Amino acid sequence: MKDEYSIVNHPLLSEKGTRLSEKENKYLFSVSRVANKIEVRRAVEKLYKVRVRSVNTMNVRGKKKRMGATLGKRPDWKKAIVTLEEGETLTFV
Repeated sequence: MKDEYSIVNHPLLSEKGTRLSEKENKYLFSVSRVANKIEVRRAVEKLYKVRVRSVNTMNVRGKKKRMGATLGKRPDWKKAIVTLEEGETLTFV
């Protein structure tokens, strides 16, 4: 089995994520590209000691960037939106 720390990379702190956490009890995470929803659910429950209602995942394409005359590309990554059960909360410092 994969390690929880290799599945969940870090929480995503953005305006949209803050709005989702305040209104709908949903939290955004950057996760491993090979992780599935079940692995993400178990990792979040074990790492943060909360109960997870559902997990939605999406693959995000890396943006193309230009560095002078050279074209480059940021890496692709996976985002997870984790919905917690009623009464559960997470705090990130």
